[in-house]
Amino acid sequence: MKDWITNYVRAQKAALDSIPVEAVEKLIGTLQQALKEDRQIFVLGNGGSAANSSHFATDLGKGSSDKLNKRFRVLSLNDNVSWLTALANDYAYEDVFVRQLHNYARPGDVVLALSVTGNSPNVVKAVDWAVKNGLSAIALVGGKRGRAADLAQQVIVIDSEHYGRVEDAHMGICHMLCYAFMENSALKVL
Repeated sequence: MKDWITNYVRAQKAALDSIPVEAVEKLIGTLQQALKEDRQIFVLGNGGSAANSSHFATDLGKGSSDKLNKRFRVLSLNDNVSWLTALANDYAYEDVFVRQLHNYARPGDVVLALSVTGNSPNVVKAVDWAVKNGLSAIALVGGKRGRAADLAQQVIVIDSEHYGRVEDAHMGICHMLCYAFMENSALKVL
């Protein structure tokens, strides 16, 4: 068991080491611009990525906003279960995110999609719609990249196909995005 744990930790460190610093810095700039322009930020994902999306929306909307003189407008599209199930039932599960964007999104808003494979049909459909409708589309994906990575304007690929490692690295990125605003006084002034 000790060898398995040691190997797991080693592989997790490699996944974290694959996070491209410049790409994270660019995402911080995108969020800073969204804040400055009072744009809506939508975040979405399935399974563990849905949990990360909810966590990110909480940290950015509450934690980061509490440290600023302006508040982020951020919404996790996974969090309204009655709406998700109505959309899935009446249309298709692949429409659960894009149909919410139809109601809320405006050109210039931001979509942050989290997907280990980058091929979840509902994530791909939302990213595709976002790009076609003038939103900034960002994809955090794993080593398979997938269609979401092909469509998005900004992409961060974690060099692993292991769900746990990729999701952990994605949450690390999400924390960096939030704590950049909590801990850097230069970002607190708009």
